[in-house]
Amino acid sequence: MQENNHLTSPEISNLWTHYIRETLSLCVNKYMLHTIKDPEIHSLFQLANQRSLKHIESLKNFFKQEGFPIPKGFTEEEDVNLEAPPLFTDVLCLKSLYMMSTHGHNEYSLAFTTSTREDIVEFYYQCNLDAMELYKKAKNLLISKQLYQKPPTYITPEKVEIIKEYHYVTDVFGTHRPMNSIESGHLFFNLNKSMIVKAMILGFKQVTKNPTVCALLEKGIQGSNKRIGVFSSLLSKDNLHLPKSVETEITNSTVSPFSDRLILLQAGFFYGVAVTYYNAAVIASMRADISAHCEKAALDCLLIYSRIGKEMIDNHWMEQPPQADDRKRLND
Repeated sequence: MQENNHLTSPEISNLWTHYIRETLSLCVNKYMLHTIKDPEIHSLFQLANQRSLKHIESLKNFFKQEGFPIPKGFTEEEDVNLEAPPLFTDVLCLKSLYMMSTHGHNEYSLAFTTSTREDIVEFYYQCNLDAMELYKKAKNLLISKQLYQKPPTYITPEKVEIIKEYHYVTDVFGTHRPMNSIESGHLFFNLNKSMIVKAMILGFKQVTKNPTVCALLEKGIQGSNKRIGVFSSLLSKDNLHLPKSVETEITNSTVSPFSDRLILLQAGFFYGVAVTYYNAAVIASMRADISAHCEKAALDCLLIYSRIGKEMIDNHWMEQPPQADDRKRLND
């Protein structure tokens, strides 16, 4: 342990959370690696797994240096069945990796900016480079296979325009102005992610045998359908194209590749991250109706996220994050 240089609370929480999510991702990606036939996608997943193994080894070393118990996380022995038939097509596997590399980069960026100790800062600097490389390769592969969902494009303006009237923001009941590029960009991005997440959750629901987990996933699917309908309608009204749904990229397998614990935590992660992205859209949107829809979407995701958390606790599936010392209890 570095003398007089203990880990700060953000550093501890970042490392702990990173370990849980990295071991989960490794289990999912190992399974997908066993089912993928396309050699280019297979090669990309091999790279993703190499990066995860490297990160996990570094995380373990940090925990050992600090005398900190290594979290349980997820393991191949308890949480994944590598012999299960394919649940997702190669296309959905690639799109999920593309989406998760986006999430990973955002998480690493936050960990980088909230870390103080030089070795932790350097670790997350490298993690960011790894995530950006993986994202770039995944996006380029989607483009080369004509699978990339390109956001709407706008005509280049002839001059700078200034907002002159307040109803640019507040005209809720009248004729809405066309959405600006910031608003359509957020809507398209969230809609595309919602479609990928819905397909993943549909696959999880198809294979789980736990009725409570199944019911929770169904709640999530119903919510996804509402959000997809709302945001598709908003884009369509402005004659902007929509991302393509991916429900057809699920096979008919009913053999679960994953433990119910892994399935629920992965689903919870999807909805928890969605809250962040929808709230970003709320702040960025200048049309009141779009902000309201995004705020409702964030609240819906937060509700299902909390229900998943309760189920995880009820089943003793959730590890307790590192706690501050209870000084009152120590004095007893």
